[in-house]
Parts: sequence; structure tokens; C-alpha cells
Amino acid sequence: MTSTTATPQTALDARWLAKGLAGLRIFVGLILFSNGLAKLFSFSTIEIGPYSSSLVNREEARGILSGEASKNELPGIPALVNDVILANYGFFQWLLTAVELGVGAALIVGLATRGAALIGLGQMLFLQLLYLSSGAWMWEQPHEWVPMLILLLVPAGRVWGLDHRFVDRGIARLRGFPF
Repeated sequence: MTSTTATPQTALDARWLAKGLAGLRIFVGLILFSNGLAKLFSFSTIEIGPYSSSLVNREEARGILSGEASKNELPGIPALVNDVILANYGFFQWLLTAVELGVGAALIVGLATRGAALIGLGQMLFLQLLYLSSGAWMWEQPHEWVPMLILLLVPAGRVWGLDHRFVDRGIARLRGFPF
């Protein structure tokens, strides 16, 4: 019988994997936080020298919801968007802003990372349902919710994040979800 132990050249270094997941966590957090800032301060255009780009502000988010709901054929989704969310957009625009800022900040600093990812995943899966029958690019939403699902399943806030402080203090109830 031969042994199948990994050699140093083939073994995966858990610390490098943890740093990679921390990088993913911070990147996703920056995306959410920057879009939250665009909603909070009502801007969408970013121009730095020759670089020009955009973020989604509150009015653009409203337009996306309205446009996608009009194309959506899933039972209940157009009614939910039109009769609940858009009819009460004065409230929901600020809820969306708070979610993006809160989840984004929590992911950036690595605080209650899996809890923040769960909230973000809910937002992303709702958008997946909204885009599902619209004929959009096939990967329009999975590229947003798959990283959230990974961050929900893996405690990525323990490297380069504040979650490790709770876990390292040995408080048993803080070793699991959402840390």
C-alpha cells in the first residue's frame, strides 16, 4: 500500500486560502458599500482623470426594479415589486441604502461576516428572481450571489477581520454563526 499524504509542494496552505477568501470578502464589501454611498449621497458617476465609471443610485435602482418587473413572468414578482416595493419606495430606497452600507461595511471590516453575507444573499437572490425571466445575460446575478453564498458558508472574517477577536476570546457562543 502506498501513502497518499500531500507533499509540501502539493499541499494547500490553509492560511493562503483564508487570505484569498478575506480578499473576496473585502472586494464584495467594497462593491456593496460604494453602491450604498451612491444611494446615500445621490450620485452615480465616478470620474478620476481619464477613468469614468458609474454606480447605482436610488433613482437608478428604482428604474431597474420597474424595468425588470415589467419583463418578469414569475408569479407574484411583478406584483411584489410594483404594489409593495415601488408603491412604498420612499421607505424601501432607504432600506436598500442601509442594507448596502451595513452589509458592505461589515464585510469590509470582517464583523459578523456570515450574518452580513446572509442578508446580502437575500438581496442578491431577490434580484436573481427579478432578472430570471428578463432575457438578461445568463450570469447577470450569479456573479453576485455565488460569492455571498461562499461568504455565508465560510467564516471569512477571521483573517483580516474583526470576527477573529470574538472567536479568539474563547466565548463559545461566538464561535459559530454569524462569526
